[in-house]
Formats: sequence, structure tokens, C-alpha cells
Amino acid sequence: MSSEDFSASRASTNDSFVHLHVHTEYSMLDGAARVGDLVNEVARLEMPAIAMTDHGNVFGAFDFYKQATKAGVKPIIGIEAYVAPESRFDKKRVQWADGGEDDVSGGGAYTHMTILAENNQGLANLFRLSSLASLEGYYYKPRMDRELIARHADGLIATTGCPGGEIQTRLRMGNYREALRAASDYRDIFGANNFFLEIMDHDIDVENRVKADLLKLGKELKLPLLATNDLHYTHHEDAAAHAALLCVQSGTTLADPKRFKFDNDEFYLKTPAQMRELFKEIPESCDNTLLIAERCNVKLRENENLLPAFAVPQGETEDSWLRKESVRGLLEKMGDRATEEYRTRINYELDVMANMGFPGYFLVVADLVGHAKKVGIRVGPGRGSAAGSLVAYSLGITGLDPIEHGLLFERFLNPERISMPDIDLDFDERRRSEMIRYATEKYGEDRVAQIITYGTIKSKQSLKDSTRVLGYPYAIGEKLTKALPPSVMGKDITLSGIFDSKDSRYGEAGEFRQLYESDPDSKRVVDLAKGLEGLKRQWGVHAAGVILSREPLLDVIPIHRREADGAIITQFDMGACESTGLLKMDFLGLRNLSVLDDALLNIKANQGIDVVLEDLPLRDQKTFELLSRGDTLGVFQLDGGPMRALLRSMAPDSFADISAVIALYRPGPMGENAHNNYADRKNGRKPVEPIHPELSEPLNEILGDTYGLIVYQEQVMAIAQKVAGFTLGRADLLRKAMGKKNKEILDKEYIPFEAGMKENGFSVAAIKRLWEVLIPFSDYAFNRAHSAGYGVVSFWTAYLKANYPTEYMAALLTSVRDDKDKSALYLSECRRMGIKVLPPDVNESDAEYTPRGVDIRFGLAAIRNVGEGVVASIKAARASKGTFASFGDFLAKVDANVCNKKTIESLVKAGAFDSLSHPRKGLMAIHLEAIDSVIETKRAEAIGQFDLFGGDTISQVAGLDIEIPNTEWDKSTLLTFEREMLGLYVSDHPLLGVEHVLRSHTDMSISELLEDGPQDGVVTIGGLITGIQRKVSRQGASWAVVNVEDLEGAIEVLFFSNTYNQYALSLTEDRVVVVRGRFSRTDEQVRFTALEMKMPDISATPTGPLLISLPANQVTPPVVERMKEILRSHPGKREVHLQVIDQQKSTTLKIDALVTSSPSLSADLKAILGPDCLIRI
Repeated sequence: MSSEDFSASRASTNDSFVHLHVHTEYSMLDGAARVGDLVNEVARLEMPAIAMTDHGNVFGAFDFYKQATKAGVKPIIGIEAYVAPESRFDKKRVQWADGGEDDVSGGGAYTHMTILAENNQGLANLFRLSSLASLEGYYYKPRMDRELIARHADGLIATTGCPGGEIQTRLRMGNYREALRAASDYRDIFGANNFFLEIMDHDIDVENRVKADLLKLGKELKLPLLATNDLHYTHHEDAAAHAALLCVQSGTTLADPKRFKFDNDEFYLKTPAQMRELFKEIPESCDNTLLIAERCNVKLRENENLLPAFAVPQGETEDSWLRKESVRGLLEKMGDRATEEYRTRINYELDVMANMGFPGYFLVVADLVGHAKKVGIRVGPGRGSAAGSLVAYSLGITGLDPIEHGLLFERFLNPERISMPDIDLDFDERRRSEMIRYATEKYGEDRVAQIITYGTIKSKQSLKDSTRVLGYPYAIGEKLTKALPPSVMGKDITLSGIFDSKDSRYGEAGEFRQLYESDPDSKRVVDLAKGLEGLKRQWGVHAAGVILSREPLLDVIPIHRREADGAIITQFDMGACESTGLLKMDFLGLRNLSVLDDALLNIKANQGIDVVLEDLPLRDQKTFELLSRGDTLGVFQLDGGPMRALLRSMAPDSFADISAVIALYRPGPMGENAHNNYADRKNGRKPVEPIHPELSEPLNEILGDTYGLIVYQEQVMAIAQKVAGFTLGRADLLRKAMGKKNKEILDKEYIPFEAGMKENGFSVAAIKRLWEVLIPFSDYAFNRAHSAGYGVVSFWTAYLKANYPTEYMAALLTSVRDDKDKSALYLSECRRMGIKVLPPDVNESDAEYTPRGVDIRFGLAAIRNVGEGVVASIKAARASKGTFASFGDFLAKVDANVCNKKTIESLVKAGAFDSLSHPRKGLMAIHLEAIDSVIETKRAEAIGQFDLFGGDTISQVAGLDIEIPNTEWDKSTLLTFEREMLGLYVSDHPLLGVEHVLRSHTDMSISELLEDGPQDGVVTIGGLITGIQRKVSRQGASWAVVNVEDLEGAIEVLFFSNTYNQYALSLTEDRVVVVRGRFSRTDEQVRFTALEMKMPDISATPTGPLLISLPANQVTPPVVERMKEILRSHPGKREVHLQVIDQQKSTTLKIDALVTSSPSLSADLKAILGPDCLIRI
């Protein structure tokens, strides 16, 4: 709103007022004025403008500017700055008197000052001051100083500030002359008309004590007066929520007399009449607020092209260079296959990019990807809609031919609606930071920053905060959060939505409302929580986003520095940065890319084969067989239990099926049963039905490969193009409109859609039917480019698991080494696949899991107390001095840093010396003595003293001969120590051999419960007790947290007083138990509370014969002979049956052998017959 639009009548009749000292929700955990509520209330009270002056930041400037303008209120952007008492570079506390409350704020760290931007130059200076206060002056808070303010004072209006300002602080201390001098300095810095004497009246002592002196000082310096109210919340009744917010900030309760609190509840948006009544003796102080509001006119920068400039060779423009690079890349990739269709498509895309002004952007992205490939950082084949671009494919940004896979460019860049392209890049997660560093160095440290995010207080958190602040027990808050309807796709219902009958999820919240109405404590908690919900809690950093700018960021937006690591972060969020015109890119770290790289290195080391994933055709029989069996644990995106069941039902036999399963396995399509329909139609269990008979032929080309189902957004666009004659750009706009579900917009869109279809000869019935089908599916349909891009990674991981299982599983285990549950799950999968995971070994292990032939060796670095340095030292000794022949030989060859008592003990307990044929117990008995006998010599060696002895000491160490007692621990002790050192059972597992007992007594395994289990309910699980923490509640009742672990995962089971008392004596470590309990899942947290516990009889043998299943074509004499050999080597009393499957029929034969079931028998059979040969173990 310009000054012309400013209501002069309001200013002249002296009946209005403008608040110029305002703390919004962006003064985090201090301001409780929500921006939307604030500007709407200002508009309702017919005040012409409002300022925003948050503590030490301008985080909310963009949001505030947009919302105020929309509400018809003029936005005035300012800051309540923190000012260093001396130089901003002096990181120390300063006292002007004897300290205490009357001295410099923040314990001597800063004073306050209110600063407003009068014009665009002032706004740029304000942003710069805010940025530099953080970059240069941070000490508890981001602080500017006089020198900095003087340098950037143009276009700014400032005031003497609140009681925390320098002038009032010096007056409170009785130092009038110093206060006068400071005010005089600032008047000179800002200019006589731009520096105001700020006066407040909240009827509090800290203001009243200096009022007379303040007014006297103003008169003496002829400073114009300015009335403000230190606004921290919008309405008078919000004071309670604000008080609670301060308690959240300080970790106190409302009942705490020492808590941080305001002296009264006067800090709200007072009406003009209230303000003029307060300051009726000095009315000019209110008039001046209108005067300043009239003077302040700023416009934020928006929709500029601030994409970073790309350096092109001399004589080239960004456009001409992009064309040359794209055509060169296309010919390099396609050669003779680059037909006229490809050339036409690439020229069309390049024209669109040039018209939109984006050639530089694509060159920047191609440069980043090119650099990653050059230095060996694996890049994903494409995510999001970018894979729809042939230019992106030609430049190497994506790895999929969009024409071959039916991907549309208009889904990525729509020529009919200019919007910033958005290419997100996946990198090997271990090297993501290298890519950010490269971008920073290439495009300038001053032009690259990470992006801020603002964490808001969500409904659950507000209930927990409110419970704590009111001093209620935790259980009250928990009762309320449990009564909330469950999250849908990560989104919770809001507290206001619970009481709003128009909310789409109102019906699900009946239990919560009943609790609210029947329980006074719950009502009190919820009422306070409503005031907290939605407020900003803290700022964070976007997990992947990076901003790149053509100009130095200091000249464009406010930025700040994260104290923890010095990272530069924007003060504006992602939306504001993009609206300004800056380039936002997502640099994502993808663990599976690390797994792929490690697997390829493993294959090279173990088999000497170089596998180049990018050269693999996207078809491989073994891969499709693995997918059809659902053996996809550890395969990217296809890892979960229900997904594996869907794969078995679908039996994928092409890459298109992989892409489809990724697109269909989501709540929307699953709600329409599209995933099962696809599987059934594909395999002939259901007929392929056209949407309407008239559409069968026209849509066959588009929906043929998805069996008549709409799976992808690109199909929605192609349908609109084909039957209604839309351009693809127009079709993309239609797709977006359909996704928004706005009836008014949809009715408008239907008119040209119907007209286009009529023109192409379709009946009204066909048109209506297609429209009805399109609307839900356009929302659920997935971006084909994304599912195809990620489908490639899924295919690669499945290919490696099917063709190089040992190497792939070793890489997979390495990637989850810090996650005990995932490690247990994948170790169990290795056992199922017949791959032996061997304990760590000083001669064979590297730092991480390493394939050795068909087995995997545990990594040395995974052992407790064994660091990377020790591992490197062991490997170096092994490489230079040969393998270790004995324990004594090991001690002789390694460096002194390895001969550490804790390290050697850990290696012994983990079984790292087993291959040297030493018993672990025997080694534990003599290891201390052995270390003592070599350590002195080792230390002398390390500092080079051994030369003096003519090398005698070396031979002395080398000849170390140690007698090791030949005694060993029992099996359970061995396994307990192994688990203690490695976090897992490796060489064996106490539950191996009793799986049938657990299976018959439980509903599901622990990993199934955690990954794919219900939201809540009563479930029975079983496993081994591996840890018990016994506790006593405040009321004196005993309870316990018990760790229960099965072969695939672990869970904490809570035994509360009644259940605990019943089973306390039975709770002992290493006991196999079955627990029935109540399971609930909230905020990604799982809770399992025991109701009853049993100890199953683990000596019970499996019932019925051992059942082996084989396809008929595998039943050959050599296989049968080998199988009989294995069965004979495990004699026992159990019959063996063989089920031979020939197409649809199966025949069961009895084999002449009696066996004992055991994990080693299972592993031996799986090794020759395949991982799924055993039906009943």
C-alpha cells in the first residue's frame, strides 16, 4: 500500500493509532501474536498499518508482508535489535554499574533498540544489519553495534527502545549525562527526523521509574515522542497462552513463583481509543505513529531472476551453450538411435527453457552432477518430474530415456505457466556435504546458503506442553493425545478442527470431545493447548535444501549463522526464497546409493568382476524371479511386509511393473484397491475393463501397459490431450485443478473438456464417466517420472541381491551398522538366504562387513572399544608382515596402540581370534600378562629406541610364545559376550532351532509389528529377554522395562505394577518368553505394555515331517543325491517329505531319511536348493 492509498483522514482526525513495537510468533517462545490473527484484528479495528519488530531477526518479514497486504493493512517491517554495549566483536559481558536487573540486559551482553524500514533502501539496510549482527556480532544473541548501525542507517527510522534499551538502562542507573550522550549519538546517526523517543505505559515499575527523566531528555534533545505498546499477543485473553509459552521456553510451570513472566496482561493489540486514553497528556506521541506509518513504504523483492550465472566459453551465451551441450550429450548417449522424434523433442524443450529464462539453471545442475560423477560420488538416476526432460537425460542429470518410458516434459516444465523448475538430486549420503562444499566454492560462499525451517507446536505437542506447564501428571496429557484421531500421512487433526463440525475429520474425534466435556482437568489442558497450537517453537534447517544466488545473498535476503557449526542459513523460509527468485535445490543423501557403491566394490574385491549399473538392461530373469517371490527385504522401496505380499501377487516381469508397484503402494490408490486390481488384471484373475466402451480403443495406447487403470499423472494429461484435444501444458493445468478438488474450478474446467470430447465424437455418457473416473485418480495418480527414476534404483538393488547376494548383503549390513534392529533383521535374512555371517576375525575382517567367498565376515570396527585407528593398524600389520599365526604372533606384529587391554579383551570376547584355534576363555585368562610382556618393547619401538639394541628387541617380540589354557566358556556365556561386544548374536542365536515354538505361540515377529503392525491393539510377540531395567514409580510401585528380542528385531516391553508383581520372579535374562500386550504407535514412537507372559516349552519338537519344496525341473539326479547326503549328515527321528511342483499341480513324496531339524541343516539345504526350499522346518 503506497502513501497515496494511506487514509489521510484517519491521520488527520487523530482518532487512529499504529502499533510500531510488535512481537509476532517469529519472536520464538516469546511472541504469541500469530501473524494472520494479528493483521485481521488490525483490519477489524480499522488501523491503517502495523509494524513487525521481532527480537533480533526478520524471519517473518515475507510472511507478514504478504498477509498484511492481503488484509488491506500496510506492513511496516522492522526489528527489535540487540545492540552490543561496546563493540560487536567483543564477546564479553559488560557492566555499566554494579550489575543486576537495572544494568545491561542479558547479564551484560546486549541492549535493545527498535528500528523500522522507511523505504526500500532502508529495508535492504535492515536486512543487512540483521544478517551482520548474526555473522559478526553473535554473543548469546545476534548483536549489532553503533559502528555497524552508522554504516547502514540510511532509510531507517529508530527509537530509544524499550526499558532494555541503552537510554532507559542508563537512566535507571541514574546516569542522565550518559543517557543524553547516547541519545544524541543516535540522533546524529539516524538524523533528527528519524530518531524518536519511545514511551510505553504498561503501568509497571521499570517504566514508571524513568518516565520523568525520559521526557526531560526528549525535551532537551528535541526528540519527537512515540507511543508504543510492547505487543506480544493479539487479544487480551491470549495473555494466559503467552504466559504458558514463556514457561515452555524456560522449562517451568505456571505455579513456579520464580518463573520468567510478564508483570501483567497489558501486552496486547490495544485499540486506538485505549492507546490515546493512555497517552492523552501527550497526544502527539500517538499522532507520530500515524506519521511514521505514512512515511514507511516498502516493497519486497519478488519474482526476479536471481538464478546463479554459469560461466560459459567465450563467444557463447547460456542458451547457445545449453543447446550445444544437450545435442552433444544426446548423440553420445543415443548415437544412431537419436531419431527425428528425439531431435524434435530436444529442440522443443530447449525453446521452452530459453523462453522461460532457465538455460543457466540446467547448466548449473548439469555441472553439479558432472562434478559428482567425476569425483566418484554416486548420483541417483532421477527423482521428481525432472526425468520427463530429454535435455536433463542428454546432460546426464537423469538416467532414464523419457521417450522410451513415456515421460512427459510438460509435467516438469509447463510452457503455459511459468514456474521455477525443481530438480532434486540424490547423492551417496556419506558424501552429500562434499557436494554442498563444491557448490559453495564454485558459485561463491556469499551466494550459497542452507534454508531455514520453522518448527510449529502441533496438536499433540501443545497438549503435552500444556499438561506440563499446568503442573498436571504426564498421564493426563497422554490420555488426551491417545484420544486424538490417528495421523493421516503424517498430518494430525488440529485442536480447532476437533471442535469444528465442518472439519473433514470431525467425526473421528468424538472420544476426544467427550473427554473434554466430562473431565474438568482435560478441559483446562485443552483450552490452554489451543492457545499454544500453531505457534513457532524453534527454527531448524531444511534437511536437503540449498539456496544458490546470482548476487551476494547479503544484498538480497537476510541470512544468519548457525552457532554450532558456522553454517550460513537463510532467515526466510523456502517459499519466501523461491518467491524472491532465488534458486532452491535439494541435495539429498540416499543411503541406498551408498549401498550400491559398496556392493560394487565388494563384487570387484570378492569376484574380480566390474559391474556397471548404468549399462545394465532393465530386464533380468533372476531379478524378476526374486521380485515375484517377494524376497525384497533390503531392496529399495520394496522392503516392507505388505509390499512383499503385493509383489508376490503381482509377479513383476518387466520394469514397468516395478514402476507401477511404487506408484500404487500408497494410501490413495490402495484406498481405491488399485494395487490389487493391477495385480489381478495383470495375471488374468480379473478382466481388463475399459472406463467406457467408447473409450476402449482410444485409450488403449495410454492405459494399455497399466491394464486399463489410471496409475500416473502423465496418463491423466495424455488422456486430456487425446480425447479432448488439450495441449499437454493445458492438460497439466487440468490435472492440478483436479487434484485441488475445488468444485467451482472443476465445473469451469469441465466446459472445455466436454466441448473437446464432443468435437471428437464422444457421447455425453462417455464424457461423464471419464470425468468421474479422472477426478479421484488425478489426486491419487503418481508422477511417473518419479516412480520410474526410483524404480531404477529398486531394480539395481534387486538385481544385485539376486545375482550377487553375498556382496549385496554385506553392503546392506554395513549401511545399517548403527541400527541394531535393522542389523538383526538383515542378519536373519542372510540366514534365510543360506549366507553365513561369520564373527569378526583379525586375519579376514576389514573395518566393515566384508564378503569372503560365499560368506560374510563381520567388521572389526563394529566391536565395542575397537576404533577406526585400531582397525587400520591391524590391517596395516597384516599387509606388511603377513597373516597372524597365533595370538603371540598378533601381539608381536601390531602397533602399541592395539595392545590396549580393553581393545584386546573386546577382540577376544567378539571371537576375533577364533580362527587361530585359541579358546576365548583361555585367551581371557592370559591376555593381560601377554600384553604386559610386550608393551614396554612396543613403546620403545614406537619412539625409535630399539636401534640402540641392534634389533634384539624386535626378535624378542617376534618370538613371543604364549601358553594358552585349553578351556572354553559354555555356549550361553560365549553368546552373551559376543552380543555384549557386537550388539548382536552372530555365530549362533539362542532362538535358532526354536523358531517353530515362537511361530506357533505369537501373532507376528517383532520386526513385522514395528514395520507393518497395526496402529494399536492387543498383540502377542515372543523372543529372548536380553535386558531388564527395574524401576520404582513416585508412588513407590515397582515396574520394569524389559528388552525382548527375536531373530529379526527387538522391542522394549513395559511391565507395570500389577503385571510386574505377577511375573517379577520369572523376568530373568536369556529366558525365552511369549508376551501378550497392548501396542500403540504415536509420533513414530512405539509402546508395548505387557498384559500377560508365558514361558513356552522350547524342548518341544516341531510336529509333522520336514517338508522340502522343489520345482520339477530342479529334481535331477545330482541334486537329489546331494540332498540325501545333507540329510544323512543330520540324523534324527523326524521324517522328510519332498513336494515336487510341476506348473499348477504338486506331488508329495516321502524320502528315506530321518533327521534332526537345526539351523545348520536349514542353511545346508538352502545353499543347494534355494532360499525358499523349506515349507515346514
